[in-house]
Amino acid sequence: MSSKELRRAGILARVKSGELKLVNAAVMMGLSYRQSKRLAKRYREVGAKGLKHGSAGRESNRRKPRKFRERVLRIVGKKYSGEEGERFGPTLAAEHLASDDQVEVNAQTLRRWMLSEGLWSRARKGRLHRKRRERKEHVGELVQMDGSFHPWLEERGPRGCLMNMVDDASGDTLARMGSEETIWAAAGVLRAWVKKYGIPVALYTDWKNVYVREASTKEQLQGVVPVTQFGQMCQRLGIGIIAANTPQAKGRVERNHGTHQDRLVKKMRLQNIKTHAEANRFLEKTYLPEHNRRFRRTPAQPEDYHRAAPRAVELEEVFHLQTGRVIGNDWVVRHDNRYFQVQAQARHYAPAKGKVTVCEWEDGRLQIRYRGRAVVWEEIPGPVPAPAVRPREATAKKQKPPTPKTDHPWRQDYRKMRPWSKPGTPTPVSVIHEISG
Repeated sequence: MSSKELRRAGILARVKSGELKLVNAAVMMGLSYRQSKRLAKRYREVGAKGLKHGSAGRESNRRKPRKFRERVLRIVGKKYSGEEGERFGPTLAAEHLASDDQVEVNAQTLRRWMLSEGLWSRARKGRLHRKRRERKEHVGELVQMDGSFHPWLEERGPRGCLMNMVDDASGDTLARMGSEETIWAAAGVLRAWVKKYGIPVALYTDWKNVYVREASTKEQLQGVVPVTQFGQMCQRLGIGIIAANTPQAKGRVERNHGTHQDRLVKKMRLQNIKTHAEANRFLEKTYLPEHNRRFRRTPAQPEDYHRAAPRAVELEEVFHLQTGRVIGNDWVVRHDNRYFQVQAQARHYAPAKGKVTVCEWEDGRLQIRYRGRAVVWEEIPGPVPAPAVRPREATAKKQKPPTPKTDHPWRQDYRKMRPWSKPGTPTPVSVIHEISG
C-alpha cells in the first residue's frame, strides 16, 4: 500500500471506533463527503486492503511490449554500449535510435531500461561549491574561447585540439579541429566566427601565451602592457580580451567541452572519421547545426551586439603576424633565420638602420613594410659559417719535429767537445769525420 492509502486507513479506523465523525474524516483525507462515505463502507466490509488501488502490482496499460523492449536493449548493447566513458547516455542513445535505427523511445523510459540491464549507471563525481555567474543579456556581448585536448578520434587518428567558441548569452557554438592550440588555430576559429556572426564585443579566454601573457620585469619597469600576436589581431578588430583566473570562471565553454567529449566522440566513431579535415567537415555540416538547434538558449534581450563583419580583403589584413626588425648596413633584414635583401627604390626609400615590420600570413606569404608601405625585397642565402675544428683534430694535424738519433751531435756529451771548444785549440780529424758522418 502507498503512504496515502495507509493514512486513509488510520483515519477510517478512528471513524469505525467512533473517535471521529465521517464529516471530519473527509476533511482530513481531502475528499468529498460522498467519496469518504464509499471508502468507509469498503473499509468496514473488507478492511484496510479494500483501500488499496485495484491496479497496484499490475502492468501498466501503456507499457511497451516486451519484444520491443528486448529489441531496443539489443541495439543499445550492440551499438551504443561499452566501457564507462565510451557508452552512450540514455538521451544520446534515444536520439540515435530515432535517427539511425528508426526506433522511437522516450529517453526516460530508456534510462530505466538501461539501468535495470546494467547498461547505464548513476555514478557522479563530487564537485566543489561555486556560485553561478549569470549569462550576459545580449548575443555578441561576450564570447568564451578555449581549446580542449582530447583523443577525439580515439585510436583511429591522431590526438587533436578542439578550438571552441561559445556565446555567453545564447550558447551558440562554433568549433574547429586542429593539432595544437596555436595562434593560427585561435585565429582560424575567430575568423570563422566573424564571418558567420560578426565581430563580438569581447572574448573570455585563459592565461595562455597564445591569448594573454604577463609582463616581464623590463616591461613592468617601462610600464609597457604586453600584447600577443593574437591580441594584436583582436585590437585591429576592436575586440577586448578578458583573461579568466580559473577554469571555472569560463564554465560555459568548459561544460561545452564536456558535452563534445561525450557526444562528438561517439558520433565521429559512428561515422568512422579518421582525420582532422574529415572532422571539420562533419562539424560544419552536421554536428554543429544539430548541436546549436538542441542546446541554444533564448537571450534575455533581443538586441545583437555583433558588429558587421568586414570584407574579405580587410579580414586578410587583420589575420597576420607582425614582427619588428632593423635593416642592416648592407640593407639586409634577418627574420626567422632567413635573409631578405631590400632592393633600391625610387619611392618610399628604406634607409639602413631603419625600423621595418615583417608581416607573415598563415600560408607563408611575407611582406616587409617601412612606415606602413611595402618595400621590394628578395631572399638571399645566409652567410656560410666556417667549419668548426675540433681540438683533437687540430692537435692531430700538427706535425711533430723529428727526434734526433742517438749518435747525433746534439746528444753528445759536452765534455767531449772541450778540447776543440777552447779558442786556438785544433779540432781532431777523427772528431770532424765523426760529426760530419
